[in-house]
Amino acid sequence: MPFSPAKRNGTLSGVAFVALIATIATFLSGLPALKNLGISPLVVGIVIGIVFANTMHHKMPTSWESGITFSAKKILRFAIVFYGFRITFQQIGEVGLEGFLVSLIMLSSTFVLGTWLGTKVFKMEEDTSLLTAAGASVCGAAAVLATEPVVKAEEHKTAIAVSMVVLFGTISMFLYPVLYTTLMENPDSLLHMTGREFGIYVGGTIHEVAQVVAVPASIPGASEEMANSAVIVKMTRVIMIAPMLIVLGVYLSYKAKKTGGETSAVKLVIPWFAVYFIGVAGFNSLNLVPENIVHWINEIDTFLLTIAMTALGIGTRFAKFKGLGLAPVYTALSMFIWLVVAGFVITKFICYAF
Repeated sequence: MPFSPAKRNGTLSGVAFVALIATIATFLSGLPALKNLGISPLVVGIVIGIVFANTMHHKMPTSWESGITFSAKKILRFAIVFYGFRITFQQIGEVGLEGFLVSLIMLSSTFVLGTWLGTKVFKMEEDTSLLTAAGASVCGAAAVLATEPVVKAEEHKTAIAVSMVVLFGTISMFLYPVLYTTLMENPDSLLHMTGREFGIYVGGTIHEVAQVVAVPASIPGASEEMANSAVIVKMTRVIMIAPMLIVLGVYLSYKAKKTGGETSAVKLVIPWFAVYFIGVAGFNSLNLVPENIVHWINEIDTFLLTIAMTALGIGTRFAKFKGLGLAPVYTALSMFIWLVVAGFVITKFICYAF
């Protein structure tokens, strides 16, 4: 436990260290050079975190690691819950059927494709393939950890899947703003997307929730509609992890029974932060909280998200990717290409059709 008597001081020091970097990131993002480019504190935070992780991480006390992990997981989920104050059910209704269909199609197709490629083409073990596919198709590292008890995978296989999520999720976070500003923003471009369409595309295809939040924040002049659409669609994907794990558990139990293996009760891990997010959005839809207070809640929430992104950056050490072999990379890369290319086509088609 991060706040057990033995770890409490280290956890608090780790959180304070991340918060300090997040404060610096917030200050830097407010400088004219970065502010004019629309660079958010979330992006600055993860960049500083990655640089620190790969240059000076060995100088940080190991006792602080629990605080880094707490920031990247618990504070992130807390911040996502309160992101609900930026969204109302009225806005969710505006995203509507298109957002739901993009979420459903991208989740199911990416999971099936990743599992098939991992096991049949790149010859990985099934549990590693399932974990890697879950991370890409649902909500990144959280999905990997939620899937682990269902597939009963070994710890190092979970680490492989999480590493792939971190690698390609981070690439996505920097790639998508470039794609939008160079290819999709211009109405005359063949690849043009409206702010709402791009938000649905981002929410339906990027790995981590925090990365989805960061992409619109990194685009100069991005509309609230883009940011809100991205988060709503992403949270739709996150909520879908519950039925996905049920189906996966039933499939694995059936397969084990068919092959004469052992079957046991499937442990279902529900992403409660997604449920709470919807609850906060519902409360916000009632317009009971004064607008100025909501503004300050959102400002604090942005800082908490910056803390989470900074912690994710500190956890991105390139040495972790050594010795993993190329099969997980090939599998994750294939899913990444599918998400970027097929996700664009599917989003455009569904938005056009509906």
